[in-house]
Amino acid sequence: MDQRGLFRAVAERTGLSREESADVTRAVLEGLGDQLSDGEARRLAADLPDLAQQVQIRRRQRKEAHPVRLVQFIRQVSKRTGVTDADAHAGAGAVLAVLRESLGEEEYRHLTGQLPTEYTGLVETAS
Repeated sequence: MDQRGLFRAVAERTGLSREESADVTRAVLEGLGDQLSDGEARRLAADLPDLAQQVQIRRRQRKEAHPVRLVQFIRQVSKRTGVTDADAHAGAGAVLAVLRESLGEEEYRHLTGQLPTEYTGLVETAS
């Protein structure tokens, strides 16, 4: 999926403006990239080449995963974008839901396998 399609899909699922959806999408992807192992961050970057450069998914300094709690992640997205925590939560869920649909089940499992299980609820509320 190209970046415009991703931004549009997030906007449709959340009701956020296109600009807000683009900002939230970038913040979510960057935040995910910060949590993933080097290998998984590279895999995500390869799946999203349009966005990989913008959000610097590949800029990992450590090899292993460094997951953070969902509440902390949502606060980070909110702070980076200026949207409310509720909009950041909805946006993060929408981004993950769109990724699940576009990446396929196996690739999506690789992505989420390094995240705390509480992230699963994000997708379920966005679907």
